[in-house]
Parts: sequence; structure tokens; C-alpha cells
Amino acid sequence: MAEGEDDFSSLPLPERFAHKNWKVRKGGYEDAKVQIEKSPDESDPVFAPFLQDPGLWKGAVTDSNVAAQQDGLAAYCAFLKFGGVAACVRTRGSTVAGIVEKGLPSTRPAAKASALEALLLCVELDKADPVIEEIIPLLSHKVPKVIAATLAGLTALYHNFGCKIVDPKPVLKALPKVFGHADKNVRAEAQNLTVELYRWLKEAIKPLFWGELKPVQQQDLEKLFETVKQEPAPKQERLTRAQQDAMATASAVAESGEMDGGEEYAEEEAGEVDVFDLAEPVDVFPKIPKDFHDQLASSKWKDRKEGLDALYTALNVPKIKDGPFDEISRVLAKCMKDANISVVTVAANCIELLAKGLRSGFGKYRSTVMSPIMERLKEKKQSVADALGQALDAVFIATSLTDCLEETFEFLKHKNPQVKQETVKFLIRCLRTTREVPSKTEVKSIADAATKLLTESSEVNRAGGAEILGTLMKIMGERAMNPFLDGLDDIRKTKIKEYFETAEVKAKDRPKPIVGPPKVASAAGKKVVGGRKPALGLKKAPAAAPPPAEEPAPSPPKPSAKSMPSKLGGLGKPGGLPAPGSGLKLQKKLGGPGGLASPQRRVISPPSEEQPQHAPVSKFGLGRGLAGRPIAKPASEPPAPAPAPALSGISAIERAELDELRAEKERFIRMIEDLKSDRSRLNSQVTELQNQNAQLIEDHTRDVLSIKAKETQLVRARSDAESAEQTVQKQQREIDRLKRELTRALRSGAMSPPNAITDQFNMPIPEAASIYQDPGSNGHGAISRSGLHLGSRFESTRPRSYASASPSEEKENNGLESPGLGGREGGLGRRKFSPTFGTAYSGLGSPTRSSIIGSGSASGEDQPARSTEPAENWKRAAEVTSQLKARIEQMKARQGLTRPPAQR
Repeated sequence: MAEGEDDFSSLPLPERFAHKNWKVRKGGYEDAKVQIEKSPDESDPVFAPFLQDPGLWKGAVTDSNVAAQQDGLAAYCAFLKFGGVAACVRTRGSTVAGIVEKGLPSTRPAAKASALEALLLCVELDKADPVIEEIIPLLSHKVPKVIAATLAGLTALYHNFGCKIVDPKPVLKALPKVFGHADKNVRAEAQNLTVELYRWLKEAIKPLFWGELKPVQQQDLEKLFETVKQEPAPKQERLTRAQQDAMATASAVAESGEMDGGEEYAEEEAGEVDVFDLAEPVDVFPKIPKDFHDQLASSKWKDRKEGLDALYTALNVPKIKDGPFDEISRVLAKCMKDANISVVTVAANCIELLAKGLRSGFGKYRSTVMSPIMERLKEKKQSVADALGQALDAVFIATSLTDCLEETFEFLKHKNPQVKQETVKFLIRCLRTTREVPSKTEVKSIADAATKLLTESSEVNRAGGAEILGTLMKIMGERAMNPFLDGLDDIRKTKIKEYFETAEVKAKDRPKPIVGPPKVASAAGKKVVGGRKPALGLKKAPAAAPPPAEEPAPSPPKPSAKSMPSKLGGLGKPGGLPAPGSGLKLQKKLGGPGGLASPQRRVISPPSEEQPQHAPVSKFGLGRGLAGRPIAKPASEPPAPAPAPALSGISAIERAELDELRAEKERFIRMIEDLKSDRSRLNSQVTELQNQNAQLIEDHTRDVLSIKAKETQLVRARSDAESAEQTVQKQQREIDRLKRELTRALRSGAMSPPNAITDQFNMPIPEAASIYQDPGSNGHGAISRSGLHLGSRFESTRPRSYASASPSEEKENNGLESPGLGGREGGLGRRKFSPTFGTAYSGLGSPTRSSIIGSGSASGEDQPARSTEPAENWKRAAEVTSQLKARIEQMKARQGLTRPPAQR
């Protein structure tokens, strides 16, 4: 067996990878890993056979023996790590599917970890799209365990790299099918993947697959999303190779702590993913009604609003396919002048959707709609102002700050204070959300406009001008804004500083990187030219100096090279340090006319970085500069250049330490900025909560007062109701009493004798009896129930002046339709108030006659009138009496009181 093993180990790695014995394959994997890890670079011969035949790794990662597979996956990870981009690009097409199918579901934790690391390396080295293309088909695998492992691998990819690096669109399209799988483990992993995607995309994931899920699944996911919403924004935990290179470049450029490092650059690269990037463009023109323009031309505002509502429904998609929207944009701009605010609000919402759906394609319509929107900002109703502001924000996002500044400056001078105020708010929002740093000309224009706002009479506009300057200072830096703040007083500067500290912006000016690229070039030049410049100097030096002076010069580098290890910790020797300083000064003085000193003076600026370049150059510079002097002591010359290499070694160590300190400082600075931003955010939240609390207290107090007022009104209403009920009861009792009195009066009037009445008139009793006596009543006058005989008696005994005082009385005396003769009620109604039938009683007379009677006409006051004309009075009385008798007979006959002649 030993000989066989020796023979197996002597086989080439490709043959051992394809051997039928698993132990041989396992040994080959182990040896390949060791050799790859020992390789100096990517061009080592150990990589050649695997690059030529990528299928070797396919068998390694899908080995039938689990022990061999574990080593094969580990070897493949080493191959990717040390082989670079070429190793990944050449082999991923053969290995990714096998890793996902055989490696991720492995029962061995080491094999599973190696498989996941291999997938992460494949994404890190190049890009994620080819890897995702290989993984997606495995979501339809017939084995549930493979599907669950595939989903777990995708979750790890998104967790490490984020959705900016790994495109989530193909995975989101495949999620509904996975959610409908019968295996609960698959559904659980699908939930985990969806939650991880929600961490990066938030609500942007829903338009793509949410409608295809069951309501129960949506509810479960919403509960899981609630926990994710409280977490901070996710950050990319693993950088791609391109990001690592960019970070290294940014770190090299960032030579001072004021500048942002490479990690921030990577974070910017891995920014938030918008739903616009995930959605497919939709053609909205078929959805727009054919009578859209006719509806908007209608004189009825409801028709115009219906047309805009239909347009809003058509435009309400994540991404709109570009098309000829010129006419629609002109119509929407015209709607900004509509008299109805509902039409204006819906039109502003349509502009917002159009700008969000077209993004960069909306730029050509910006000039059409922006000015009408800003002109309509004069509307004081908050809902309309909010809709217009959102439309302006969408227009700005679709274009840029430079495009929107011209109209903004124009409306900052508007005579309407409401328009000016809303324009200031819009400019502040633009500065906060822009990702492009304004140019110097734009900064000056913005600062000048904001400075003018500081002198406004309105406090809101003055505060807006200070906020504009503070936000602009956050973008450009304090130093760049100092020229614009020089003429301001301390109070305004303090206000601007407050806004500067609390402002949150997405664009920050990088003044150092603008100067930095030449330094990057110089740093690169030092690496490249560092080996070439002495050679360049050797070519130029013989022309400038004699060759004999050049011959002894190469001897010093040998002891200097040997002295480098001894000098690494030998900073304590003071003798070696002054010499190079003097040599450098001498070289700068003497090397001025030479061709080598001036380029070095331009390239070298920091003192710590100029030492490594001066070390080799100083030999030739000193040799050439000392060529005019007598070389009497050649031994005294080597010590001068010797410490220079020592200094170069020390400066390398110091440079490493300096880089670490700078990186640490950058981390601390970022930490401090994060803490400051968190503090400002928390302070704003506290202030907002305090305002809300005060508002709630005020609302509560107002509600309590209103409740007490309502209770008081209710008590008063109840008391009024009770008093009204008492009044009603009192009136009811009074009515009942009056009814009883009326009944008694009627009964007493019916029982009174007629002879008691005749004595009250000044006429003979026999005549009265003859007038009112009924032939069959035994001498007693029959009294009519209607009481008409009283009026007859009065008419017969009254003087002529009273008997015919008015035409109405004559009518009563002559006619039969008198009010007093109409029935029982007519005659008895007056007896109620005069039951004694005295002078106030009147059976037939009008109110005028009643008042005359009531004044005492029945007493002895009328005697002189009767005595003057007795004949006429008796004649008149006889006529009246006969007429009254006839009436009484008719009344009796009508009422059935007349007796038949036989009884008479």
C-alpha cells in the first residue's frame, strides 16, 4: 500500500482529481490546496491545468464521497482566493450549480461553509449576475432540501453584498412559486429570503410579487416586516474586488482626517435600491381614455376632474415607457391655472407620477410644467400646497439642481409671500436631496439669494434663508462658505451654524480629492519611477559629470543595504541623521541647475515621503555636486548617503503606522458623525414628541371644556323642559277650570225665570208680560234658550237714538241672520260673563250697543229721553215688539218648541 500511495502522490494533480479511488482524490484536493496557498501570485504554474480544464473543479465540488467533497470545496475556495478574477470567470460556469446542489445541502458543517464561501467568492471577484443565473433554475429542483439550501444561499448573498450588487429582480419573480411549495422548510426559507430583501428594498419589493401571494402569507410577512422596520438601514458587509480597489485608491488619496475614507465610498456605491430599477417599463398610452382631452376641455369641473383621475390611474405604475408626453404635459400645465382646487390637486399628482415614472426622460418636459406649478404655490390650502410640493420634488429628482435653479431664483423674488415661502422650502429640499455638489457659480448664486432672504420682513423667509446657507455649508464645508458669511452679524451666523449642525445632506464636497489626483499620480510615479529615475539619472549624469566621479559612487549602496536591518531600530544614533539633512540641503543648493533636482522638487511635497526618493538620487546628486571639489577623503562620503536608506526603512514603518492611525482616525470621525446625526435625529424626535404631547394636552383641554359646556347646555335644556311642562300643566288646569265654569254658567242660565229680567227695564210689567208671555204658559213669559227675548225687551224700551244708532243694529232688528240668533251657543256665549242678566248683558246687540247698555242705560238715566217722545217710543216699541215676536215664533218653530194649535 505504501508503494501505491507513493505512486498516487507522484501523479499529476489533474489525474488525481479524476481518479476512481476517493482517497486518491481526497489527497489530490489537499495537495492542490497546499500548493495554491504557497503560490506567489496568479501566474504560478499550479493554476495552469485548472484554468485549461475547468471541469476538474466540477468533479471536486460534487464528489460522491462526502469527505473528499469537503476537501474539494476547500481547495476550490483557495483556488478562487489566490487565483483572482481569471480563476473565477473560467470556472464558475462549471461549479456554481454543483456547489448549490451538492455542497449547500451537505450534512457536514465544514463542507457547507466552504460551499457558501465559494459562492461569495464568485460574487466578490467579478459580478453576481452569472452566479444568480446558475442558481435560479435550482429553485425548481425536485428535492425540497436542495430548494431550501438554495434559498438559504441566496439569503447569504443578499445579506453580505446587498441588492445593489446582487440583482433582486430574478429572485423576486421566482418567489411566488416557492411560497406555494408543499414543504414547510422551503416556505420558511422563502420567508427568510423575503425579509432579507425587505431590509434592503423596503416597500419596493411589493409591486413585483406581492399580489401573487395568499392573504395569510401577506399577513405573516407583514408581521415579520414590522421587526425589520425598527432596524437601522443595512450596510454591505462584504466588498467586491472592484470596491476593494476603489477603497484602496480612496484610502491612498485620503491623506488627512478631514477626507472620507474608502469605506464610505463603498457605502455610497452600495446605495439604496429603488423600485424604479426593478420594475419593467409600462406603456400607459392605451390606458388613457380616448375622450381625455374632451373631458379636460369641459366647462364642468367634475368632468375635468374625472379625466385627470383616469390619467392618474393610467400613470400609477412604477416605471413608464418613454413616449410622446408633450401634449399631456401641456394639458397638465394648463390645469395648474384651473379655478377648482380639486382639479389642481389631481393634476399635480399626475405630474408627480409622470416624473417618477419617466425619471431622466422627463427632463424635456420640465420647463413646461415647473413654472406653472410654482406660480400656483400661492394657494393657501395645505392639501393643495403639499400636492404641488410633491410634484416639484419629483420634477427635481427626475432632473438636477442645475436645471431647476433658474426658475427657483426667479420665484424667490415673487411678490406673493406665499409663493416665496414655498419656493424657499423647495430649494431647501433640493439641497438636502441632491447628490451632485453645486458648482462655484451656483454656490455663489444660492448664497446671494439666501443672504437677501435674511433681510426679509417675514420671519419664515428669514429662517429659510439661514437654513439654505446652513445646508449649503454642510455640502461645501465651512471654509468654502466663510466668504459669504463675512458681512453678517453674530446672531445670523449663530442661526446658520445651528442649521449647519442639524442639516442632513446626501452630497458632500470633497475639496481634497480635487487636489488629490495629482498626488495619486505622484504616488504611483514614485512606485514606477522610483526604480527608473536612478537609471534616468545614470543616463543624464555622464553627460553632466565626468565618468571618474561616477565610478566610486556605486560602492556605498552595499554597506547601506546591509545597514538597513541594523538601522531599523537604530533611531537613537544621532550621528547618522544630521548628515542626510545636510546632504539634502546641499543637493537642493547644488542640484538646482541639474536636470534631476527640479522634477523631484515638484513631485515631493511631504517630508516623510521625500526620503525614500532622495536616497538613491542623493548618491548621484552628491557625486555630481562634489565633482568640482577635490575628493581627498573618499571614506567620509559614504556615511552621508548611508543613513538615507535607513531613513527610508524607518519611514516605511512610520508610514504603515500612520496609515493605521489615519484609518483609526477616520473611523472615529465617522463614528462621531454618526453619533452627532443620531443625536440630532433623537433631538428632533424629542422635539416632535414634545410638540405632539403639547398638542394632545391642548386638544384634551379643549375637549374637556367643550364637554363641560355641553353638560351645562344640557342642564339648562332640562330645566327649560321642566318649566315648560309645568306651564303646560298649569294651562291645562286653567282650561279645565274654565270649562267647568262654562258648564255651571250654562246650567244657571237655563234655570233663571224670565220675570226677574223684565223688572230691570223701565216699562210696565203687563206690557212686558204681554210681549213675552206665551199663551199657554199661565201668565209667565216663556224664555227662549237662545236668550233673544232680552234683546227684544231692550229694543222695545230703548230710545230711538239708541235703537237705531247704526246700520248694523238696523240689520239685526230687521233680518233673521243675526249672530245672536244663530243657535244656542250664540245666545249663551254672552250669558256666561253676565249670569245675573244685568245691564252688561246684551242678547242681540253689537259691541257698541253692549257697551252702551253696560254703561247704565237700564237705570233711571234714560227717563228724560222717554218722557219727551212717548208716542214715538211706544209706536217704535210696538213695531219692534211685533217683529221680535215673529222672529221668536220662527225660532221656536225651527227648534221644535212651538206647540200645536190644539194644545194652545
